[in-house]
Amino acid sequence: MERDFQIVSDEPVELLGENTAPGPMELLLAALNACMSVGYVTGAAARGIKIKSLEIEMDTDLDLGGFLGLDENLNPGVNEVRYNVKICADASQDQIEELHAHVMKTSPNFHNMARGIKVSPKLEII
Repeated sequence: MERDFQIVSDEPVELLGENTAPGPMELLLAALNACMSVGYVTGAAARGIKIKSLEIEMDTDLDLGGFLGLDENLNPGVNEVRYNVKICADASQDQIEELHAHVMKTSPNFHNMARGIKVSPKLEII
């Protein structure tokens, strides 16, 4: 399936960007959020549950000192991603908790971030 779109990324002015679009870390968290959202919607539909509202809030602890190379002891990435799911649905608490467990069990991006994946870099100088 061919898809034709662009993903735009930028940084805040303080990081020499123009603050016109989400930064790479925001896009990474958005990808996790979107993947889990799809899981809730499809999982609910398969269970005959109608979702009235769904909101996933995410937070992390990125320390720019590591990214900027100011302190080699700092992780340039994040140590933890925290999220809070707020869901209102026509379902019992047990059904919603089961749906949540299903999403955590089957979300590809949740597993990619929770367990880590092998990254195989390659550099081509052209």
